[in-house]
Amino acid sequence: MLTPERHERIIETVKNNQTASIKQLVEVTQASESTIRRDLDELEKQGHLRRVHGGASIKQSAADEPAMKEKQTKYQREKRAIASYAASFVKDGDSIFVDAGSTTYEMIPFLKQKDIIVVTNGLDHLLALTEHGIRTYVLGGLVKSRTGAVVGAGALQNLKQYRFDNCFMGVNGITLEDGFTTPDPEEAAIKQRTLQISRERFILADHTKFGETSFIQFADIHEADIITNNNGTTYKDYAEKTNIKVVTT
Repeated sequence: MLTPERHERIIETVKNNQTASIKQLVEVTQASESTIRRDLDELEKQGHLRRVHGGASIKQSAADEPAMKEKQTKYQREKRAIASYAASFVKDGDSIFVDAGSTTYEMIPFLKQKDIIVVTNGLDHLLALTEHGIRTYVLGGLVKSRTGAVVGAGALQNLKQYRFDNCFMGVNGITLEDGFTTPDPEEAAIKQRTLQISRERFILADHTKFGETSFIQFADIHEADIITNNNGTTYKDYAEKTNIKVVTT
């Protein structure tokens, strides 16, 4: 396969799947891993895609924020596996914060048998938590129409009264250099404050979040544990900086 044809095949695969691993691209193009890595570097320079840990993803603006319904349709199996494992850290009697986000949302069915108190800033989460009979408090403030997240000065003021055993946070991008990032400064403020008042801190992130950087940093890489899925790549560099738990899907 000639280079232009191979590049076209790589771009098409990444666009169709939102992300693609090096292993997938090797299978699609029948090229070697080293060739695919060089292709991805070149295509990133040309602005066609973004290099991520173990592969590539579609190129997005750092300020882009997908809608909640859009996020809920992607990588559902991976998100449920991450959420199930995250819920295992919650014990009877705990007071926890569950952040707005599609992966944290998947935790809710795994919490229904636990005697706990949950605080959330996600309106979708609030409905699901109450349907499962879980004692729930919701932050007050401005509701973001795209994500259903409650943000703003009122939400930050609400947070001052709480102290959490565990918090489970969503994220849009994770890199060693920039840590944990998100597109919205107001959501970043909620995440940052919640991490400060939680005894145990967990970031729930599927594999596509690695190597991505969004607009606002809310924590350095060492400030929270990461729970993610195994997509055939290693996270050795991240494991040297923080605790990372990889679940099998």
